[in-house]
Amino acid sequence: MLGAGGIGGYFGGRLAAAGVDVRFLVRSRRAAQLADSGLVIKSPLGDLVTPVSTVTEAPSPVDAVLLACKAYDLEGAVEAIAPAVGPSTLIVPLLNGMRHLDYLDARFGAERILGGLCHIGAALGAAGEVLHLNTLQLLVLGARAEGQRDAARALHGVLKQGGFAPVLSPDIQREMWEKFVFLTTYAGMTTLMRAPIGAILRAQEGEALVRRMLGECVATAAASRYIPSQEAYDRMLATLTQHGSSGTASMLRDLQGGGATEHDHIIGDMVRRAREAGLEAPLLRVSLAHMQAYDALRVAAG
Repeated sequence: MLGAGGIGGYFGGRLAAAGVDVRFLVRSRRAAQLADSGLVIKSPLGDLVTPVSTVTEAPSPVDAVLLACKAYDLEGAVEAIAPAVGPSTLIVPLLNGMRHLDYLDARFGAERILGGLCHIGAALGAAGEVLHLNTLQLLVLGARAEGQRDAARALHGVLKQGGFAPVLSPDIQREMWEKFVFLTTYAGMTTLMRAPIGAILRAQEGEALVRRMLGECVATAAASRYIPSQEAYDRMLATLTQHGSSGTASMLRDLQGGGATEHDHIIGDMVRRAREAGLEAPLLRVSLAHMQAYDALRVAAG
């Protein structure tokens, strides 16, 4: 596991507690913290305190790497895990969006990179504990090529021991695109309006704008030959038009905290793909410009 933050700490901790051989690649300070108190998970699905194995430098090649980091940390993360990647190592990236697949394919070879995604609300508390913020703990993985199917199935069998019911997808790239479409709309609208979904929907044109941005993302996905299923589209629309919702994307929370965001990897990549497909996507372009202006001010402020 690269890191022992919210996502890596939660899934890795559940696996470690079940007896799976998990090593957490962490910085020295985090390693000392985990050695002192163990990995602590506080969750409505059950709290956990477990000793874990940590390393501060990547070990010799391992069977699999679960890569959960922010997109803007990807280059550093790749260099950190590189010594652990051997000829038969599988990498399961749990990043948002799609652009990281090209980067990982080029660095390690496409045959080593599975598809993956997760849906979980998790963060680190002040004392380094993993805070599971709701009951969602979905991890999905799958083969991106026929030759990966047996290895993906075997890894899925190992991950099942963690008790969080991982899903082995027969069409992981479609599922990743569906999340990409939803998240781009969710992040794009809540950052652009700097408000939760419920407040946006109270605006006179709020729902129309939400539907417009979702339509731009769906059209871009369709141009890439990944049309969301009707079931997935209905789920997206239900969440994005839920009156009274206090939901916001983590990108808005990062923005409000004055931190770096994944806007280029998510909104920017969707805009790039729309442009390459000859699509206008005006609302997405405004959303991206808004985030770029925010980032310019953030960087200038030091």
